[in-house]
Amino acid sequence: PTVEIEQGIKEFIKWYREYHQMRTIAVVGLGYVGLPLAVALAKHFPIIGFDVNTKRIEELIQGEDRSGEVSQGELAYVQIEYSSDPAVLKRANFIIICVPTPIDKYNKPDLYFMESASKIVGENLLQGSIVVYESTVYPGVTEEVCVPILEKASKLKCGVDFKVGYSPERINPGDREHTIHTVTKIVSGMDEEALNMVDYVYGKITTTHRASSIKVAEAAKVIENIQRDLNIALMNELAVIFDKMGIDVHDVLEAAGTKWNFHKYHPGLVGGHCIGVDPYYLTYTAQGYGYHPEVILAGRRINDAMHSFYAQKIIRMMRKSGGETVLIAGLTFKPNVPDYRNSRVKHLIKELQEYNLTVYGYDPLLEKEIVEKEFGIKYVDPSVKADLVVIAVEHRQLQKMHEGGVFGNTKVIKLKELHGK
Repeated sequence: PTVEIEQGIKEFIKWYREYHQMRTIAVVGLGYVGLPLAVALAKHFPIIGFDVNTKRIEELIQGEDRSGEVSQGELAYVQIEYSSDPAVLKRANFIIICVPTPIDKYNKPDLYFMESASKIVGENLLQGSIVVYESTVYPGVTEEVCVPILEKASKLKCGVDFKVGYSPERINPGDREHTIHTVTKIVSGMDEEALNMVDYVYGKITTTHRASSIKVAEAAKVIENIQRDLNIALMNELAVIFDKMGIDVHDVLEAAGTKWNFHKYHPGLVGGHCIGVDPYYLTYTAQGYGYHPEVILAGRRINDAMHSFYAQKIIRMMRKSGGETVLIAGLTFKPNVPDYRNSRVKHLIKELQEYNLTVYGYDPLLEKEIVEKEFGIKYVDPSVKADLVVIAVEHRQLQKMHEGGVFGNTKVIKLKELHGK
């Protein structure tokens, strides 16, 4: 029948178009961002997972994700070719770079990983490929820093032989609600053709928002974390003020939160590889344009100093009780994730040690070697006798241990319980 023939033709045309848009995708960097992305895309495209860390590749081949972002079942279900050999990138024509963008000791952007990944990709870049960056950067990095590296390494011309795009990551480690499939993905490209292809690829796994340019997309990502940083900074400053008045800030926030338009944020340590880092990317480039940011940097100073607020509270408690040993339980940058990068707990520990307190550490999500090397304290069994146990990061395991009496008769206190005391 004519209707069935027309329907068949439409379906053939749809298949034909998708077949010719089929891409072999390489995800460069298989950490908290890259691996979940590779797994999601592997359900729709041939995927190559590349990482320079050979140990990481070996673990993934064995079906193990030490970050805890992807389950063994998910890894076993999808087909991904894992490799630490850059030559595998020669078989991909759509490359997504997901590498860290930290800051140095002077709080300036450190683009080493971006530059290194761009060089590796450039040396193995196929003509006609699209290279997409996901790392958080200041506006201009993709086109002004990375593209020249790609061109030099590949001896190809951007816009003629290959194209670039930018689609900032929105992964929240440990969050099982806001996953890559449920959040809107910002997509951008250097021109309409690149944008359409980037939109097509990401549109297979989630909803997308087409930014008007790569710089707009870069700017949008960096201010997401700045906004959150500033809101938490306000809560931290309020916490300090109300503490001097002998008022528990959490009681204040609970009362204020009954108003319909009150935004609910809470005070605490602000670390990790995003909120505590990204604001410095925008302030750095703003200064290059002759503008010195005030509000953003003020928020950073407040949040970076909060470890001292908690340390002084603990020190006074120890002096009052005559205690000398403190067990810090929970060392990562946030609850229920094993990521300890830029954890402010490290600064809390250092200040306690400066007051001659003996500080031990325990975290059910971290190995003994990591704790002792990265935090400079002795890793102990949680049942060790100490004068005070401070739960600095409220992992679910620690809460269960506390309720189960693992810490014995030792006084246990959470950081949030120090407010108003």
